[in-house]
Amino acid sequence: MRPLDWTVLAVYLAGILGMGFLIGRRQRDQSEYYVAGETMPWWQVGLSLVANQVSAVSLIGAPAFIAVKSGGGLKWLQYEMAVPLAMIAIIVILLPAYWKSRGFTIYGYLDDRFGAPVRLAVSAVFLLSRSMGTGVALLATSYVTAVCLDVGLTATIALVGAASVLYTIWGGIRADIYSDIVQLAVLWAAALVCGVIIVLQIPDGGWDLSFWRDRLAVFEFSRNGITDGATFSFWPMLFGGLFLYLSYYGCDQTQAQRLLSTKGPGESAKALALNGILRFPLVLTYCAVGVLMLPFMASHPDFSAQVASLPPDYLMPTFFLHHVPTGFLGLIIAGVFAASMSSIDSAVNSLSAASWNDFLVRFRPSLDLIADRAKVRWSRFIAAFWGGISILFALWLGGGHDTVIELVNKIGSAFYGPVAAVFVVGILFASADGRGALAGLAAGVAVNIYLWIGHGGTVSWMWWNLIGFVVCLAVSLLFSSSGNAATRVAPSTRMIGWLLPLLLGWFVLIVLCGLLIHTWR
Repeated sequence: MRPLDWTVLAVYLAGILGMGFLIGRRQRDQSEYYVAGETMPWWQVGLSLVANQVSAVSLIGAPAFIAVKSGGGLKWLQYEMAVPLAMIAIIVILLPAYWKSRGFTIYGYLDDRFGAPVRLAVSAVFLLSRSMGTGVALLATSYVTAVCLDVGLTATIALVGAASVLYTIWGGIRADIYSDIVQLAVLWAAALVCGVIIVLQIPDGGWDLSFWRDRLAVFEFSRNGITDGATFSFWPMLFGGLFLYLSYYGCDQTQAQRLLSTKGPGESAKALALNGILRFPLVLTYCAVGVLMLPFMASHPDFSAQVASLPPDYLMPTFFLHHVPTGFLGLIIAGVFAASMSSIDSAVNSLSAASWNDFLVRFRPSLDLIADRAKVRWSRFIAAFWGGISILFALWLGGGHDTVIELVNKIGSAFYGPVAAVFVVGILFASADGRGALAGLAAGVAVNIYLWIGHGGTVSWMWWNLIGFVVCLAVSLLFSSSGNAATRVAPSTRMIGWLLPLLLGWFVLIVLCGLLIHTWR
């Protein structure tokens, strides 16, 4: 990059860090640090949720999947069809229980409903999987960011990781949400600018897309993902994706903690609805970049030959370095940084919240009696600890473990379904008890690991989310001897009256949009 590009990137990073420090100066207690004193507006939380799910891997990997990856194409859009349905399930089933229990982590509900062992087990699963996943997310984004910056992988991991951890440590959840909003604007603008730059470099006669009809197909109905291992087919994307997103947005502390920072369940529901609506146009934007790369490569054979020998994820970084004007390159790299940082910041704060709320004060009750300012210092120290662990894990893995990203995705799917089932069985079934919930969690995870080891080539990991959910639910009920369901607070009729039809309508619109693109090709 040239000096102007570095200047653009430096201004962005300085602004994010400065905002974190300014917000951190106003923090008085842990309620402010972890849940922003339950004062965040719903639209800010909703925008933060949108930004959180988009990583640099998505921003760069999706265009590569569409344009050059073997077996790729616009099938990527099938990922999005389950999102509005998952938002409906979270609003109707999970939100009332979380707000009934209140607290810094959603795992407090499990303590109220089943007792401490279930809470500790599920929270421990979160700490283990999320800390490892954060390190891998940092490594994955650093691979492509290192190419864009033309610096070493170790230096890139340190830069991205340190910037993300610093403003998160100091500013807490409020800084995370504010920075996510800025990052969403930057990464969306970067994708749009990239698209315009590509269009301007395609000659007038280079717009024939008929050669790539297969890559423009949105739906894959001919494969099922159960007997053929086809992850990017409609059925695992819809049904497996529904339970993946139900667990990710509703039962993962990184996302649910944002919902607890609003003023109540109605505000949280509106934040989820906004996320369910905005995700699709954002994903459509960076998928459009991938489609535009098809005629660009056809009209630039030298570039096509250059990237043919590289892994698919290096398509966009190579384009950035050689075909993006000075200044704009800095904006696009800032967008890549934004996607990277928005995936890391929420994890660090939520790991701190779960460590404090679910473990430290339980095993050292005296910590709950210290002054509020001291508690905030403890929270920051714990966040720094988990941030350091994630950075060290990324550095350790940076020696060439090419399959680690796929590995961690599979680990996530092994746990997502069973974890969601523990929450759902506690809310919906009065007969469920703690013994049954623990047995169900263990059985669901065990079945998914069996599928991984014994049928990894035939049963797609997307199906594990549904299979693990069903197994955990069934075993939980089978092994429960008695139980008393926590009082359920239903969402208001007014909230259901307009949010749920809106999300159902949006689901139909996404399907129709996919059909239109699929047919138009």
